Amino acid sequence: MKKTSVLKKIIRIAVLVIILAAFGITIFYLYNKSKEKPVVFITEQPFTTNIIKKTVATGSVIPREEIEIKPTVSGIVEKVYVEPGNKVKKGDVLAKVRIIPNLVNLNNAEGRLERAQIAFDDAKINFNRQEKLKSGGVISASEFQMAEITYRNAQQELSAAEANLELVREGTTKKAGAATNTLITSTINGMILDVPVKVGSSVIEANNFNPGTTIAFIANIGDMIFQGKVDETEVGKINPGMPLLLMVGAIENDTFEAILKYISPKGVLENGAVQFEIKADVDLKNDKFIRAGYSANADIVLQRVNDVMAIKESLLQFENDSIFVEVEVAPQQYEKRMIKTGLSDGINIEVLSGLTKDDKIKVPQLRNAGN
Repeated sequence: MKKTSVLKKIIRIAVLVIILAAFGITIFYLYNKSKEKPVVFITEQPFTTNIIKKTVATGSVIPREEIEIKPTVSGIVEKVYVEPGNKVKKGDVLAKVRIIPNLVNLNNAEGRLERAQIAFDDAKINFNRQEKLKSGGVISASEFQMAEITYRNAQQELSAAEANLELVREGTTKKAGAATNTLITSTINGMILDVPVKVGSSVIEANNFNPGTTIAFIANIGDMIFQGKVDETEVGKINPGMPLLLMVGAIENDTFEAILKYISPKGVLENGAVQFEIKADVDLKNDKFIRAGYSANADIVLQRVNDVMAIKESLLQFENDSIFVEVEVAPQQYEKRMIKTGLSDGINIEVLSGLTKDDKIKVPQLRNAGN
C-alpha cells in the first residue's frame, strides 16, 4: 500500500515537470518568434554619368526623295530589265513598252500617208514633164522651179506621213535611231525600291487627265530622313536644329544621330490625340545598311549634361518645398542633408550641391522593404 502511494506521487511529479517544461519551451519559442530583427538600411553612393532629358517620336526612316517612273506612251509591258534592289544610273533602261495603236490615230495616219502618196505621184509626173520641156527650151527656168518646189514638198510630206504612221504603230521612227519612247529609262541615280508592273501589264501614259501607271520607284538610299510624329503636349518643347538619337527597330544595339529640320505647323487628330509631323536628317553609317521604310523611334534631346555627379531619383525625400537625403554619419546612423538638384531624366538626377562622391545615402525604407 505504501509502495502504491509513492508510485502515484512520482507519476504526478513527472507529469507536472513535463507540463512545466512544455510551457517553458512554448513561451521561449513565442518570445523568439515575436522578437523584431534590427533593421539594416541599404546605402548607395553618388556616381558620375550623363543625364539626357528627352521626348520620344515614333516614325520611320525613308529616302529624302522617292521618284516614280512613268511611261510617256500607253501600251503593254513587253520586258522588265530591273528588279527591286538593283542600283541604276540616269538613262539606264528599266522596261520596254509595246504600243497598242489607237485605232482613230492609226486610221488618220494611214489616210494621211495615202493622200501624201497620191500628191507625190502627181507632183513627180508633173516634175518629169516640166524637166523635159525645160531641156527643150519650151518653158522658162522660173516655171520649172515652181514644179520642182511642188515635187520636193510632196516628197517631204510623204516622208513625214510615213514617219507619222511608223510612230503611231511602233512608237519610234527609223530617223530617230536609238531614241524611242517605248524604252522607259531612269531619270536619276539610285536604287530600285519597287517594280509594281509585270510583263504583260497594261500601262497608261501620264497626261492631263491621268497620273499614269508607275513603272518603278527609285530613290537615293544614301540620303535618308526620319519622318515621325510628336504629340501636341511635347511639340512646344522642340525646335529645328535639335539633335535626335535614332533607334531603328531592325538594327539592335546601335543608334544613329540626326538633326531635326522640320516641324509641321498643322496637327492631325489620330486616335484621340493631335499629332504633329516632324522630319530630321539622318547621319548614316557606312557599315549599316538601312532599308527604306524601317520603323524607328527618335529620342529628341531637350537638355543634356555630361559627366556630372548624380544619384538615383528614388533616393530623394521631400519636406515642404525642400529636398533632402539621409546621409550615413556612423554605422546605421543617418542625418538629414539638404541638397540642390539639377537635370533629371526620370531615373537619375543631377546633384548641384550638398553631397560628395564619398557620402553614403540611405535607401528609403519602402524601397528597402521591396528588396
